[in-house]
Amino acid sequence: MVKRFFAVFGREISNLHEAAYLLAFFAFLSQILGLIGDRILAFMFGAGHTLDLFYAAFRIPDLIYVTIASTVSASVLIPFLIEYFGKGDEKGKEFVDSVFTVFFGAIVVVSIVAYILAPWLVRTFLPGFAHDADFGQLVTAMRIMLFSPFFLGLSNFFSGVTQMNRRFLIYSLSPSFYNLGIIIGAVFFYRYLGLAGLIWGVALGACLHMAIQIPFIIRTSNFPHFVWNIDWSSIRRVVFLSLPRTVTLATNQLASFFLIALASLMASGSITVFNFANMIQSVPLTIIGVSYSSAVFPTLSKLFSSGKREEFLTEMAVSARHIIFWSLPVTALFIVLRANIVRVVLGSGAFNWNDTRLTAAALAIFIFSITGQGLILLYVRAYYSQGLTRKPLLVNIFSAILIAGLGYFLDKLYYAWPMFQYFIQALLKVSDQPGVGVLMLPLAFSIGSTINTFLHWHIFNRDFPGFSKRLGDAFFQSLSSAVIGGYAAYLGLRFFNLFFPLTTTFNVFMQGFLAGLFGIAVSIGVFLMMKNPEIVEVWRALHSKIWKAKIIAPEPKEL
Repeated sequence: MVKRFFAVFGREISNLHEAAYLLAFFAFLSQILGLIGDRILAFMFGAGHTLDLFYAAFRIPDLIYVTIASTVSASVLIPFLIEYFGKGDEKGKEFVDSVFTVFFGAIVVVSIVAYILAPWLVRTFLPGFAHDADFGQLVTAMRIMLFSPFFLGLSNFFSGVTQMNRRFLIYSLSPSFYNLGIIIGAVFFYRYLGLAGLIWGVALGACLHMAIQIPFIIRTSNFPHFVWNIDWSSIRRVVFLSLPRTVTLATNQLASFFLIALASLMASGSITVFNFANMIQSVPLTIIGVSYSSAVFPTLSKLFSSGKREEFLTEMAVSARHIIFWSLPVTALFIVLRANIVRVVLGSGAFNWNDTRLTAAALAIFIFSITGQGLILLYVRAYYSQGLTRKPLLVNIFSAILIAGLGYFLDKLYYAWPMFQYFIQALLKVSDQPGVGVLMLPLAFSIGSTINTFLHWHIFNRDFPGFSKRLGDAFFQSLSSAVIGGYAAYLGLRFFNLFFPLTTTFNVFMQGFLAGLFGIAVSIGVFLMMKNPEIVEVWRALHSKIWKAKIIAPEPKEL
């Protein structure tokens, strides 16, 4: 029984849609746990100063994570792992040991430096807290949070091996354990340790994120060890090629880092509103964009390295079409149902109706760019699979600078131009709501992300002529389904309000749930009328029972 459990847990999945849907399912599970954690935090604190401190404590460790730990992320290491293990298990193990030794030393040194410089870093990068009465608590919290990039970096390193072997189940379970740690911190640790208890919960989650992958790594005899005889030529190759990749992957985080710095200067609760809205919009992004781009990346790497250009382009088109197929209708539904979503997910305890309205408005702005964000992940991984880094690097750097600049400009514009201020408040139904200026930050993010998408699309289509033609009908059909389905959901809200007035959380849920189901049904009907090929592929993939996908056992090492 135990052997059977680990066989299923560590099975190989080779079909794109099966892998994507498996990743999507466990991404959904992880996001549910994440939203439970968010609801607990919202119930306990609301959109106020305590949660501003909590989310601010992430900023410096996040920066370390995206600049150091991302160097050994799966998207960076998989092509190298495929290359070195292709030369034999011994060569592959030497490479793994060398990278592990160098990375471990680098992340420890950087963390120690950040620990020492923590007060200066907080004053410099979070200026709104420089003279805060809880400055000392924030510094302590940030220091504890430094465990997070350390453990998550090791987890990223391990996930390169698990994904190379197409063990997506292990990889997809890790975030669920991370969110479980955050819940434990909020429910149990906080009552004894205060804000530090919340942070220790994050550190625990990061440790669990790493630990879940260790059994498979040990079973494949690829658990890394410290070595003195480091293969520096391989390290130089990784650093030389991964540095631009790391910067590319980090640009959105760096842009968000700047936006959070601006939010620290705004009204109390601004950081919390920004983070809550961003985390809710990350649910569909993770389920759709991250799942497809992660599932297809090993296949793209192998196809391109084998010189199969047409098959490479076909896999790219299929993945892009499915991201568009899912994302556009979801965008419409989230915009229409935004208040219901936020109220159900967060609306309890200290999280009041004003917090709900502001977070819902921020969510509507964030979700506008969800399709583009998913496609960006796919395009970036497509170039990484070719060993190319310069193009996505330049585009994402430009996008990060644009987002940061737009955040500053729109914030100034909002307070300097009353007509613009009135337009935003009326459009998003937040008139007379305090702290509306924070909406300029997600607006800057969405505009920058949309421009980033078009730039990637243009460049990829220039490199692979005819690529856009493969997506044209998918975009038209999905947009049509989104508009009609979204309008149906809007009518559904008005109709079901007769039976479920917004007086209780249950009524809010039922109204949004039934309106959403009606919108989804109409969207599916539109797809069927247009004979959309993606909906047929979705049915076939689900009908194939992905949980019973064939288990491919590893080759025996001895008789």
